[in-house]
Amino acid sequence: MFVIAFFFRRSWVDYPEQCSIYVEHRSDFQPMRTDAQKNYEHLLAVAREVVTEQGAHASLRDVARKAGVGLGTLYRHFPTREALLETLLRSSFDALTERAAELEASSSPEEALVSWTQRCIACAHEYRGAISLMVAAIDDPQSALHDSCVAMKSSGARLLVRAQAEGVARADLASADLFALISALAWLNDQPSFAPRAEHLFDVVSSAILPQRTGNDSRKRRTPAPR
Repeated sequence: MFVIAFFFRRSWVDYPEQCSIYVEHRSDFQPMRTDAQKNYEHLLAVAREVVTEQGAHASLRDVARKAGVGLGTLYRHFPTREALLETLLRSSFDALTERAAELEASSSPEEALVSWTQRCIACAHEYRGAISLMVAAIDDPQSALHDSCVAMKSSGARLLVRAQAEGVARADLASADLFALISALAWLNDQPSFAPRAEHLFDVVSSAILPQRTGNDSRKRRTPAPR
């Protein structure tokens, strides 16, 4: 019984969903100790810093060394690089999902879609190289990133459908097409030779998605392409 309790005590932070049934049947369950929680949060903060610097393929050994813990300690919390990325990206994906709901309630269909798409690209760009993992995870139910990626994609799809229903977005554009374009723009943002033209390229793509965009039209802000 001690071994079982210890397993769930450590797993509560990493896998809360899997532990929920256990907690419901154990009124004496105690969460991670305060000092252990602080150490975990420190490890996450260091991991976020290293991944932001090195990209999605950051060295887990560098994370452990910079956090001042052994590699075994890191692997106990995050058995794979994908598991670490899932933890780091979860808050960003949740924020994107919440932002989609806010925009749906407060902005016009076209501006909501444009604003959310920009935020999504920025999120992917923050963790360089993560876009390939995100795209693969959407179609892989076994991936640690699957659930959070699917929820994020669904929130963007709702904004696209809303814009199509209002007649401002291309009717032949599927949600898979939208995320293919987001993935391409995020990749371009990561390339030094294309980064200076990232905003212009986004305007080109958004104008294609929303051909009747009016008001503060992105096409009016474009700079001439170099000849």
